[in-house]
Formats: sequence, C-alpha cells, structure tokens
Amino acid sequence: MHYEKYKHLGDEELVKLIVTDGQKELYGLLYNRYQTKVTDKCYSLLKNKDLAKEACQNILEKTYEKLDSFKGKSSFSSWLYSITYNYCIDFLRIKKKMSYPDWNITQHLPEIIDSIEEEEDGINSEKLNVILDKIHPEEKALLMMKYNDDISINNIAKALRLTESATKMRIKRARARVIYLYNQTYKHEQ
Repeated sequence: MHYEKYKHLGDEELVKLIVTDGQKELYGLLYNRYQTKVTDKCYSLLKNKDLAKEACQNILEKTYEKLDSFKGKSSFSSWLYSITYNYCIDFLRIKKKMSYPDWNITQHLPEIIDSIEEEEDGINSEKLNVILDKIHPEEKALLMMKYNDDISINNIAKALRLTESATKMRIKRARARVIYLYNQTYKHEQ
C-alpha cells in the first residue's frame, strides 16, 4: 500500500483510521514513526541493544493488538511511552528480581527536601545522565515519563499500576535521590 497520502496525518487520526475504518496496514506508519524512539527508551532502561530491539518489537506488536483500547485521553505517543516504560519495568522486575519497594529500603537517602527546586540550579545534563543510570530503573522511568515525555501523573499511575499519591511520592523521592546523588558525586566541582 502507498502511505504517501496518509503520512501527513497525526497519530490520533491514523489510529482512528486503523481502528474505526479497519485500515490496519496504516499501522506501518506509526511503527516507522516510533520504532527508533521506543528502542531508545528501552535501551535507556535495559542497557542492552539486543534486548532493547526485542523489547521494541514486542511493545509495538502489543500496541497494535491493544490499539482499540486507545481512547485519546492522552496523546498516542504518551500512551505508547507508558506501555514502553511499563514493559521495561516489568521485564526488569521479573528478570533481575528488582522490586522497587525492597530496593528503596536498602538505599540511603536523607530526608526528602521539600524545596528541591532550589537545588536544581546548574545541573549539567551529561552528568545528570550518569546519575540517572545509578538509580533504580523504576525511578528513572518515573522521571523520564514525567519530565522527558510530559506524561500526566494520572497516566503514569495507570501505566505503573500505582495510585496517584504513590506516583507523586515516588517521583518526589526519585528527584530527591537524583539531586542528592548528583550533589554527592559532583560537589567537589561546584
């Protein structure tokens, strides 16, 4: 099929044509738009190129199968990224037996600071990426969903099967941990 006349359509319009009009072959456009982005997000959590490619394939297949459950309450990309993060976190939980609550108990973190924003000034993005690789993948996913992909608290909570209040607390804790580790790692450079 020639996709040229459909390439200009937005994601949500394509989903509608696929689901409502049965033009399933148009999923190839969505697949091509998001394959690299999903693979990159998977790699950022799984740290293995082959696993990331395999995960991407599984996620995009799963997304196709669940396309009729997309209700448009968020953007298609936010919905897809929620599925992506959830898939990777579930994979890590099973494969590496990485339970966030158990991990969090064993990690030292001073009292969470309520005025975190004050401490965020002057953070270098390359150094921040080093720190993000040191925290639990679930915390990294939470921060990426919230600040990189601008996914709402409600959608993050649904994706990770948490309450909204638990999601907010975990994001707050993850931010505090990142700032604490950043300051501990790079304080001699400031």
